[in-house]
Amino acid sequence: MFLDNAPDIIKKSALQQAELIRKRQISPLELTELYLNRIEQYNSQLGCFYHVAAEEAIADAQKKTEQLAQTQDVTELPPLFGVTTAIKDLNSVAEMPISYGVSALKDKIANHDDAIVTKLKNAGLTILGKTATSQLGSLPYTEPPGFTPTRNPWNLEYTAGGSSGGAAAAVAAGLCAVAQGSDGGGSIRGPAFCCGVVGLKPSRGRVSFAPIGDYLNGIASYGMLSRNVLDSAAVLDIISGYVPGDPYWLNDPQIPFLEITQQPLPQLRIAMVDAIAPFPKIHSALQQTVTTTANKLENLGHSIEPISLDITELIEPFSTIWSAGVTCSNIPLELLSPMNQWIASRSGSAGKYLQAVTKMQLFSRQTVSLFDRYDVLLLPTYTHPIIKVNQWAHLTPEETLQNIVNWIAPCPIWNATGQPAIAIPTKSNDELPAGVQLVGKPAQESTILALAYQLEQLSDFK
Repeated sequence: MFLDNAPDIIKKSALQQAELIRKRQISPLELTELYLNRIEQYNSQLGCFYHVAAEEAIADAQKKTEQLAQTQDVTELPPLFGVTTAIKDLNSVAEMPISYGVSALKDKIANHDDAIVTKLKNAGLTILGKTATSQLGSLPYTEPPGFTPTRNPWNLEYTAGGSSGGAAAAVAAGLCAVAQGSDGGGSIRGPAFCCGVVGLKPSRGRVSFAPIGDYLNGIASYGMLSRNVLDSAAVLDIISGYVPGDPYWLNDPQIPFLEITQQPLPQLRIAMVDAIAPFPKIHSALQQTVTTTANKLENLGHSIEPISLDITELIEPFSTIWSAGVTCSNIPLELLSPMNQWIASRSGSAGKYLQAVTKMQLFSRQTVSLFDRYDVLLLPTYTHPIIKVNQWAHLTPEETLQNIVNWIAPCPIWNATGQPAIAIPTKSNDELPAGVQLVGKPAQESTILALAYQLEQLSDFK
């Protein structure tokens, strides 16, 4: 694995790196240069970054190093001062390219920072560049035409997932400390599963989509990928919060996520999902991972109850809404991949879209009612193990879509309901990672972060 030969400082968490900077044991400039050297060494193999902002990152880190030298009280510094990050190429960073995974747009330059980018900058993070995404973020693997496919740091023959594949691979390989992603159907959690990192999809309304107000009726969320739970909690504290004009918003928690994550949990009622209709049986190795995790949770004092889910009524409306994501991009269809052109052809009328929204909301109400009985759901992140790069390239669009729907089935449910979900890695029985997913009650990121942190203390995943 690429991280094995990394310097010790690269293997440390974002919070640990920030502390070392405060103690002046390493400067922001030295840390940034270490990461840029790793990007130069490994990005050609991995395809994590579409754009490396080396000059901008060095200039920013130099300013931070000078600021550190002039600061007497380091507690006044922003929380992740001098730590590195990267932004998914579906989000705007002023004066950096934004292609959306469309090769014809490689030279398009953004003229503003999205709100999440502003918050990360204000928290002291240095942006190393723009990470790879599937075209328009529509697919669970990152192989858009005209770009190098993003490969899995654990085994280059396999995908890093999508659409936040570049972000997950960069974090897993030690090419940045944490990376921003977005999740409209598993696009943070799936890559986290593939690359053996932590991927948190926050609740609807937790993180602003400003300057735009909404995307596909709120199924998507911005979040981050990290190598441990505490980093995820710390970054959630940074990126959370209402921006005027947001169509959805949640009150900030009374206790910061990072702090509450480390507090003791009461006994939780946890439902363990062992089947998801109408899909094929969950792969035995992944279901065993869920069972093993349930046993650990039971040993921690939580109660476990097996259940099955039936999401038949969600498939058609969610597919309709997802397909609309391609047509609403305003990018000429001839610039898109054949798969996305076919997806666009399925989107239908505005009336069909609104009918799909109503059906999705009815399904969501029924699903959220499960949490009258349970505090958390435990289930697989995906239904079968990681696929190889280009594994489905020979299939028709219809066949590809069916494979995608079957693979990612455990994820879109929680985009529909808007609930928080976190993918965490577990011990792998072969060369590739495996993992599970925890889903919390609406607006209860604190519970699943604290539970994930409990599990992380027991994990032998490396």
